[in-house]
Amino acid sequence: MKRIGIAASRIAKDNLFLYNFFVLLISGLLSLLIFFVSGFSLIVGLALVSYLTKGFAVFEPGTGFSSMLFICFAALAVVVGIINLLAILVNLKLKK
Repeated sequence: MKRIGIAASRIAKDNLFLYNFFVLLISGLLSLLIFFVSGFSLIVGLALVSYLTKGFAVFEPGTGFSSMLFICFAALAVVVGIINLLAILVNLKLKK
């Protein structure tokens, strides 16, 4: 989390507004990257488990798989959001 502040301070060069902007931008982009990579591995893992337990059947909408996928992605979004807020709170500066 400290590396976000280091990168933002090198980009901003003693401008407090730009520093805070880059902290928000970098942490937001990193959290999106974490969400997409984790979400992809989550989908692959759940698909493999489903294929191994049910055979190679096609997923039907409204089955248990879609509700389980929604719950997993909601939990993942909450965890990534909390980590993003912590990274922002650690690196945000209000005064020089």
